[in-house]
Amino acid sequence: MFIQTESTPNPATLKFLPGQTVLEAGTADFTTQEAAASSPLAARIFAVGNVTGVFFGHDFVTVTKDESTDWDHIKPALLGAIMEHFQSGAPVMEGEATTNAGHAAHDGPDSEIVEQIKELLDTRVRPAVAQDGGDITFHGFEKGVVYLHMQGACAGCPSSTLTLKMGIENLLRHYIPEVLEVRPVAA
Repeated sequence: MFIQTESTPNPATLKFLPGQTVLEAGTADFTTQEAAASSPLAARIFAVGNVTGVFFGHDFVTVTKDESTDWDHIKPALLGAIMEHFQSGAPVMEGEATTNAGHAAHDGPDSEIVEQIKELLDTRVRPAVAQDGGDITFHGFEKGVVYLHMQGACAGCPSSTLTLKMGIENLLRHYIPEVLEVRPVAA
């Protein structure tokens, strides 16, 4: 098994590509070792130490390290943990663990606008964000403001504010005049 790695715009996060499916659908985000209890793979990655976040996409794993650790010291152990997990045949997620499908439900007078926002996020934004080892989820639309949550490599990335404001906000405003602003939310 050969695992490729890619840098991300977030210097504290590295993207690992195991060459096989990680999650069939949705994404999973683990910000603590306790949260990783539902995932044998995430638990194994946190056990390496100095890890502050693990994120799963369809075919990738992103790992965020603490500020005091150098990638040269932690990367070999992470590669080993990921390789051992996939070779063991253990599941990535245990039981009925829920994964994020990417969107919060929305009913009401703005439901048509919300559907347009979700469609643009799914077709234009999420594939690009996944290339950088992250995901973006819709959390709401109220009075012209779109609320989005950045995950994986995108959470805490120095360029995430620029991505939200200059990229996503401009795209949504171009196609949907009712959108006035995009704001980040914490999960």
